[in-house]
Amino acid sequence: MTEDRGVVLSGDEIDDRWDAWHPVEVAERLAQVRAPWCVAAGWALDLFVGEVTRDHDDTEIAVPAAGFDEIAAALPGYAWDVVGDGRIWPYPQRLQEHFQTWLREPATGTYRLDVFREPHRDDHWLCRRDRAISMPYTELILRTDDGIPYVIPEVALLFKAKHCRAKDEADVRRVVPKLSQERRFRLRAWLSRLHPGHAWIDAL
Repeated sequence: MTEDRGVVLSGDEIDDRWDAWHPVEVAERLAQVRAPWCVAAGWALDLFVGEVTRDHDDTEIAVPAAGFDEIAAALPGYAWDVVGDGRIWPYPQRLQEHFQTWLREPATGTYRLDVFREPHRDDHWLCRRDRAISMPYTELILRTDDGIPYVIPEVALLFKAKHCRAKDEADVRRVVPKLSQERRFRLRAWLSRLHPGHAWIDAL
């Protein structure tokens, strides 16, 4: 595979190369970062419910695209890869085309962290799937009692709704009962906008 077209890794190869940091370790390593970053995806939902409910293949965080350099500066000695469409490129190739960036240990090739570089306008997050969905970072990010920042559950579930894998279905079943009416209303409106007729709408 040519470098320009990226490298294709099988699911097994990706699994073998991932040994993700726990969110506690991520928060310790990024303690001095001022950009509004937060744990995303499945780990964010576990932080919301307050317990680890399943295994996690990786650890994902989100940060405004303009704040990525600050994340990178806080993690010296590592390499980055740009990931998208089932392919991997050495950073910064295809940086403008894909939002995922994997942190790699150069000596071992082990991946430790997945960073989503998110669209934003000033201090407002913009949903990459529909930029009409937006909110200030002060509302987007919650914190655990020990200070780990994580994305609000309705955003984490909104992005999971596209694929509806078994783990996503399990996540929605355990998280929805813990959502306030306001959060349910917001997620229902977003799902109706992005995924009309989605099965999760009735669950809300």
